[in-house]
Amino acid sequence: MTNPGVDGILFTGSKEVGFDIQKKFSRDYPKPCIAEMGGKNPAIVTASADLDAATDGVMRSAFGLQGQKCSACSRIYVQKSVAKSFADLLVAKTEKLAIGDPVKKENWLGPVINKAAHEKYARFVEIGRADGRVLTGGETLKGEPYEHGFFVRPTIIAGLPKDHRLAREEMFLPITCLWEVDSFEEAMDLANRTEYGLTAGLFSKDAKEIKKFFDRIEAGVVYVNRRAGATTGAWPGINPFGGFKGSGSSGKSSGGPYYVTQFMREQSRTLIRD
Repeated sequence: MTNPGVDGILFTGSKEVGFDIQKKFSRDYPKPCIAEMGGKNPAIVTASADLDAATDGVMRSAFGLQGQKCSACSRIYVQKSVAKSFADLLVAKTEKLAIGDPVKKENWLGPVINKAAHEKYARFVEIGRADGRVLTGGETLKGEPYEHGFFVRPTIIAGLPKDHRLAREEMFLPITCLWEVDSFEEAMDLANRTEYGLTAGLFSKDAKEIKKFFDRIEAGVVYVNRRAGATTGAWPGINPFGGFKGSGSSGKSSGGPYYVTQFMREQSRTLIRD
């Protein structure tokens, strides 16, 4: 990182480490330093949403890869008139997910990556249970067939204060939190109330809400009514992937038309001939 022979660097990881690299790498003079960092990705569900599609999309984004991806859906803002129906359906679908050896096709969830993640899961669940209520999950799994990995249940937490630490901290675990909101406007305000800005999703059939979401959401990759993943699913060569605010240092997205030029230096040449 401090070697003068390194002309540029690309980092993917946490915001704290990314910021530290930026400061140290450009100590002597500015050099290309692209930091792709974390996310605290929201999904908004309004009264007009298709709840079957919305619960599929949220579940897949929150718990796919055990939530161990920067684009995982970790915050859900649901309009009050449909909140109970949405929560009941999301819980029912989540409780049907098969957990076990991910090599076996029938299993949808595998283990979290290591012991530290396993312990972190238990701490976050304890915090969520103390300050809110666990709708489903919240258990570490022991005994066969879970003895050979760090297995946990996908977890949904509700009833937390809207400024709670679980609304702010990236967990990188199969935990998502749900809040009821009075309006689309409140949901948008809460969605943007974060230091991150990686991905975001909306489920709505209202054209005005959809336009406002695209115009005002502070995130680099956004989806509307995506059943396959509320906040996840960017595909190389199809969707440029990058974030705003504490999620990305440059505002340019990987796979987009401006990405590679960040590693280049422009040189204007003039040659006078006799």
